[in-house]
Amino acid sequence: MAMEVKMMGRETKIVVAVDESEESMYALSWCLNNFSSKNDQNTNTTLILLYVKPPPSAYSSLDAAGYLFSTDAIGAMEKYANELVHSVMERAEAVYQHSGVKMNVEKKVGTGDAKDVICHTVEKLRADTLVMGSHGYGFFKRTLLGSVSDHCAKNVNCPVVIVKHPKQNRV
Repeated sequence: MAMEVKMMGRETKIVVAVDESEESMYALSWCLNNFSSKNDQNTNTTLILLYVKPPPSAYSSLDAAGYLFSTDAIGAMEKYANELVHSVMERAEAVYQHSGVKMNVEKKVGTGDAKDVICHTVEKLRADTLVMGSHGYGFFKRTLLGSVSDHCAKNVNCPVVIVKHPKQNRV
């Protein structure tokens, strides 16, 4: 059963955090299937695909062992990051096209710590809903890495939908 997202006479903004993971593409697909109607054009709904690149410090001129990276190596890392953004956005666009849903779509790319960039973007855009995939990390991995979705759920001022991939439900 689809839930139509409508706000009286104003644009509804749904931010979907996407990355290279299968979980984020599943969350996007879930969003399109559950927050829209294939029969109507949702001209008052804007889907914002948000990808966050690692902070530039990840490409600093010194690696962990203290070796100096050449400008060629830094350039290659930047090129790879840009290709990754393009690849993720192409996959997200394919998921959107395959869904048959018609709504306004915007693509945004941020740079920095994912949890901070997502929260800042959601607040800046005054989003109505944030949709994120769950990577399904266990307790120890989540403790070490932190949970981006958990941080966002606690720090944004709109509803947050965290979508678990069906494969995570298996024992």
